[in-house]
Amino acid sequence: MTTNQLTRNESPMASAASAVNPGAILDKDAFMKLLLVELQYQDPTDPMDSEKMLTQTSQLATLETQENTNKMMEKLANKMGNSMNMYAISAIGKMASIGYNAVSMEEGRGAKFEVYFQKEIHSGKLKIEDKEGKLVRTVDLEEGGKGVLAFEWDGLDDNGSRLPSGFYSVKAEYLDSEQNQQTTQFGTYPVESVRIDDGEALIKLGSSYVPLDYIKEFY
Repeated sequence: MTTNQLTRNESPMASAASAVNPGAILDKDAFMKLLLVELQYQDPTDPMDSEKMLTQTSQLATLETQENTNKMMEKLANKMGNSMNMYAISAIGKMASIGYNAVSMEEGRGAKFEVYFQKEIHSGKLKIEDKEGKLVRTVDLEEGGKGVLAFEWDGLDDNGSRLPSGFYSVKAEYLDSEQNQQTTQFGTYPVESVRIDDGEALIKLGSSYVPLDYIKEFY
């Protein structure tokens, strides 16, 4: 007795699905091939009804729409990435703020940080305050310093007592070489350069490169 193809355990649709797309995730071309196979092997005495045909063609249209949408979103993402990179490059030479002036200090290890001085230092002090705004440490600034200067704080207060871990704000008040009063703080630096790494713009602030979304303001 000959077994009808439509009653076998593995139907032509299943075989075609494996051949066209082993991963079983169909794109619109594979879906069309499967639909044609089903039409080819349908039982002449019981053809596919119009409702089923309409459902499958609707599915085909949905697949095509999804593919087109995915392609459009990919193009849009690429354009947005390029636009953001150009925006980052245009910021070279401007000042950038990360939006806060606090450094993280770990008890027993202290903290390392950088502060930007636009004018040459004649005299002045670096001031460190706790989260309550209390002045805990002052450091004399060296004459002649200018630009991004590195500091290393041992985590002690002015009395030599060890302070607890936490965030401490850092600012400086100084006289420049022309005896004008100047102020500055941690977290504000000139944008020196931009590096593109795997399509992402990284901004150089001081001695470090940070992502563009790390910056809160350019001016």
